[in-house]
Amino acid sequence: MQKITQYDGLYGEASDEASERRSNAEYLYSELLETRSRTFDWIIQPHIHARLFQVFFIETGQFEFQEATRKRQLTGPCLLLIPPTALHGFNYNSDVQGRILTLSGALVDSLFPGGSPVASMLGSLQCIRTFQDPYSGKRVSGLIEAIDGELFDDQPEKRLMLHICLQQLFLVCYRLWQHNDEVGSQENNLSLQYFRKFQQRIRQVGTTQSVAQLADDLAITPVHLNRICRVIANKSASQLVQEHLLDEARKYLTYTTYSISEIAYLLHFEYPNYFARFFRKHTGLSPTEFRESHQPRQ
Repeated sequence: MQKITQYDGLYGEASDEASERRSNAEYLYSELLETRSRTFDWIIQPHIHARLFQVFFIETGQFEFQEATRKRQLTGPCLLLIPPTALHGFNYNSDVQGRILTLSGALVDSLFPGGSPVASMLGSLQCIRTFQDPYSGKRVSGLIEAIDGELFDDQPEKRLMLHICLQQLFLVCYRLWQHNDEVGSQENNLSLQYFRKFQQRIRQVGTTQSVAQLADDLAITPVHLNRICRVIANKSASQLVQEHLLDEARKYLTYTTYSISEIAYLLHFEYPNYFARFFRKHTGLSPTEFRESHQPRQ
């Protein structure tokens, strides 16, 4: 099994090169997709970024996109929004063209606080493949190029302008996302919105809140939340909380070098032994045993 790497900075950077990415809450970088991909023979191995959010806009060309649970064959134009800790990898055709924006998770959070509906979209990996007026692929490309131009220029109030440009880009992404997800009746759409907000809250708070508290955050009852979860996922709210935590724990144990205590902290467990007890209950193995059993063979 291939070991999946975690980067504090950009793909392929050594840890000392990534220090700015790690410490700068306003970090923002723009580059042509072809530049870095060509360096690695058009293959970007599956990896995660602990603190960085990325926007990939593939204008033309075909590529294979690997997520945590599947691979997809995609063709440009295609817009990918990849939040921190989301596993991703690429195998590009050599004629692919596009651009990548990389920004700190803290900057994204400052642009759209948790209560914003846009934050709900940005909390999970999104793949937008349908573009239509007034939000064509050409317009999205223009917004990203405007950010690139502002970033590498030195005009007055540069920071404010960049924030405005980023907000405009993400709002356009949000409208495209809403259009792509328009299925079923208004009631079903509302249920989907609740379900996505519920998933986002799980990622934010982990085990620090009960299902009742999570439902209260959404301004609905626990019974209503469970009904939504069973209709959409055929599972209870508590089962989905546990599954998310287990999936994240397995990912960290398999693909990163975080200690057990660090993983417990990342998953919002109060104490490492609480995390270890939870993991053994649901897998039959301690976190250490699971990690040792999933080490790559020499």
